[in-house]
Amino acid sequence: MSRILKISKWEIRRFAGTMDKGLIPIVAALFILLVIVMGFAQSSGIHLEDNVYTVLTDSDAGAGIIGYDSRFIILKVPSGYFSAHPQYLSDPQYRGAFDLIIAGDKVLTSGTDRSNAALLAFDRDYSRYKIAFYNRQDDLYAAYPVWIDEKTVESVIDFTATQMGRAAFSYSNPYRAPAPQNIIEIPLPSEEIEIPVEELRRYLIADEGRDAALSRYTDILRSGDLEIIQYKVPSQMSASLPFDTIVLVFVFIFPLYFTSQFFMMSIMNERIDRRGEILLSAPVSPWMIIAGKMLPYLAMMSIIAVGLILYIQADLIIFLPLFPVILFFLSAALLIGMIARSFKELSFISIFFSTVASSYIFFPAIFANIHVISQISPLTLIIYQIQGDGFTADEYLYSTIIFYLVSFVIFYFAVRNYNGERLFGQHKILTALVEFVDGVISKRYVNTSLVFVAICMIPFVFLMQLMLLVLLFNFPMPLSLIMIMLSAALVEEVFKSVGIYALFLRRPEYMTWKNLAIGAFAVAVGFLIGEKLLLFATLAEISDSVFGAVMFASLQVLWLPLVLHFVTTFICGSVVRVGGLRLYIMGIIAAGFVHTLYNLYFVLGVFG
Repeated sequence: MSRILKISKWEIRRFAGTMDKGLIPIVAALFILLVIVMGFAQSSGIHLEDNVYTVLTDSDAGAGIIGYDSRFIILKVPSGYFSAHPQYLSDPQYRGAFDLIIAGDKVLTSGTDRSNAALLAFDRDYSRYKIAFYNRQDDLYAAYPVWIDEKTVESVIDFTATQMGRAAFSYSNPYRAPAPQNIIEIPLPSEEIEIPVEELRRYLIADEGRDAALSRYTDILRSGDLEIIQYKVPSQMSASLPFDTIVLVFVFIFPLYFTSQFFMMSIMNERIDRRGEILLSAPVSPWMIIAGKMLPYLAMMSIIAVGLILYIQADLIIFLPLFPVILFFLSAALLIGMIARSFKELSFISIFFSTVASSYIFFPAIFANIHVISQISPLTLIIYQIQGDGFTADEYLYSTIIFYLVSFVIFYFAVRNYNGERLFGQHKILTALVEFVDGVISKRYVNTSLVFVAICMIPFVFLMQLMLLVLLFNFPMPLSLIMIMLSAALVEEVFKSVGIYALFLRRPEYMTWKNLAIGAFAVAVGFLIGEKLLLFATLAEISDSVFGAVMFASLQVLWLPLVLHFVTTFICGSVVRVGGLRLYIMGIIAAGFVHTLYNLYFVLGVFG
């Protein structure tokens, strides 16, 4: 442990030393200036839109409506001026000199885009003016005859309800409304509001100036002082959007992913000009080097996550779903830093990874409380906790197990390959990834290693297949089934054959027909074991649905998937054995075709 801490201290000094000492006073001065500016902004507000529109008016009421809006420059003429001089209102040149002209109870524009924007701003100010006027009426119920008792109802949708995509019912005549059946009498709510009128008035006045569509986003990040009551007037209502939660999860994830980039660049710096040879020659094992270099960034990301949780005054249990995401980002940063050949390539791979990871992390969370597919993302658990629903241990395992397993596998592969040959080699990305797999395959126990590699590939297969499920499940049936069936089969064949491909690339003399057959059987055994363990442990809910049946159709009785895995792996290996590595893609397609035929027979009964 002391060696790991020493490496961590060295990493912190190295990270601090990357900044020029001459820049430190400048950064400190800029930080102090930022604090001062934020103080002024908090006390007096931000004035980026001051004095944008010019308004000419002869109406005291019109000037009063926009008098507190700093966007308007108000030019006042005597009351009734335009009634006495109507010719000015019909003069295009005169009207074009102002964005708006308020003549009595009329508002005129010059017809330009700027003038139309000014009219929109005036309309919003007028709406706020009316609300403020209504809020101060003696008879508040006359001003607001409609009060809405808003109640949140949880949407419960069973993922297994799709079954085989058959219609649940159909109308005999689509042009005639169906007769209502099984009518349930619901008692009408009380017409009286038990909250005192003055308390309602105080709530409405405190709510003045708030944008209902905007406040739902900003209120996520702060605890407002406004007391929330269950009743609302129609002007306070806003349509619910499924994308509201994406703002919350973005606030958590973006700083964590950004911080992981420093770890990625640290690994890359070790490879430039062979700077990492010093650590490699030290009497420490590779896992200590990786752990020591990663520890400061793990601590930094954890502090950021806890700080955000405390800032929004949420429960610290939210950190539990965030922790596997932190490990996932760090493991990906380690892998990318070890395979990229330059900082340009590093940036490209990093952007590609962020795009792919976002589709798995963000997209499902959008459907929180809408569809059970959202539960494959750990961020959904954060949303549940903030809403007060919480999450169970089973839900936590279901949402995070893939992230934990993928992270641990990447860390293990990185430790096995953290040597001079891998760090300082200049190979293409795909070649470097295959060499990572080859670094885990023992020269003495090849087939046992293939079983282990196949098991290690299972989390990646499920990660990609669940990602495809998220992206494709909303397509109309049966198109979604066909797309998922084809893509899931191809993904499985790619990861299933990676060990065989690594042997063909690094040890072609070993891959005789006999060893190919034995290796294909070893891969089949490993895949069968890994699929059974992970699927039955965590993914029972999705696997019971028609979509899960398509993705995991090979898991019927034990001998059927074993034969399938052996045949498809042997097909892919045979194509490479005969035509060389350049035909590897053709081998994947051939194996995927056989796998798809298998799924068609066992899932849809096409040939039955």
